[in-house]
Amino acid sequence: MENYIRISNLNDFIFCPKSIYFHELYQKYDEQIYKDTPQVAGTQAHEAIDLKKYSTSKNILQSLSVYSEKYNIAGKIDLYDADKQLLIERKKKISKIYDGYRYQVYAQYFCLQEMWYPVCEIKIHSLVDNKSYDIPIPNEQETAEFENLLEKYRKFNLSDPKFAQNPEKCKMCIYNQLCDYYTQTCYQSPTW
Repeated sequence: MENYIRISNLNDFIFCPKSIYFHELYQKYDEQIYKDTPQVAGTQAHEAIDLKKYSTSKNILQSLSVYSEKYNIAGKIDLYDADKQLLIERKKKISKIYDGYRYQVYAQYFCLQEMWYPVCEIKIHSLVDNKSYDIPIPNEQETAEFENLLEKYRKFNLSDPKFAQNPEKCKMCIYNQLCDYYTQTCYQSPTW
């Protein structure tokens, strides 16, 4: 059986496929070793959801594990309001809706649909400024793009010499000191 794709990895894959490899290496270690301030803040922001203490309302499902057999993807959703049929993904701070955010909620949407939880509305919520962003339900073209992303994910080869990353993204990556691409292409060693 082919391993399922973790929903949380989709955003990371778009940022840099190599970051998933490094994340897997470090996963069993103390997060303080490799997480930077934004990642720690993001983890803290999800704490109430992960502990299912965000709401006591029976119609609000929190940190629900989801799976899609069709796409072989799995993960957790932040919030699902059963009365409103509303899926909510929470982020610490949103400055822009990146494709990775959209694909992450699309994956959650497809899982929920397959699990017989109807979704009529999707929002991504920024905790810092308390703003919510509407994400349209994926249409046929967006569904095809999502499926294409999953195909690229499954076919990605870490040792492919054609792989090239955006140096601006590399500068922001918490794993850049471990990455051969960054150290060979982006990092300028000091001249003594």
